[in-house]
Amino acid sequence: MRPWPDDNVILYDGTCVFCSRWVRFVAARDAARRFRFTAIQSPYGTRLAQAFGVDPDDPDTNAVVHGGVAYFKSDAALTVLSHLRGWGWVRLLRFVPKLLRDAVYNLVARNRYRIFGKYEACFVPDASFRARVLE
Repeated sequence: MRPWPDDNVILYDGTCVFCSRWVRFVAARDAARRFRFTAIQSPYGTRLAQAFGVDPDDPDTNAVVHGGVAYFKSDAALTVLSHLRGWGWVRLLRFVPKLLRDAVYNLVARNRYRIFGKYEACFVPDASFRARVLE
């Protein structure tokens, strides 16, 4: 698989309340404005998901392209968090076996709509955030 041409792109489920809050959390703490965002439901997000083997109609992971590499599930979350000011300590969580980290991730992912809810359509970011959204 060839590298994705854009870097520091977070792919997320735009109808998932939890996922949308995750994106707002990252955007609010990304002082360097390093990360950009794309909902899996957008044309760009769908192409990205398909390129990495994620089903756009039934996403089971968020993803981030960082340094030309695609990270999924707990690796994606830790990669993003480790680049936010004050969150570098999460790098230590890489010592937790990936099997265990991803088991917790999968539990939340499977139940995210039931626990946190679902939007009828992708959330619409405010104007300052919209410039960082790829559609």
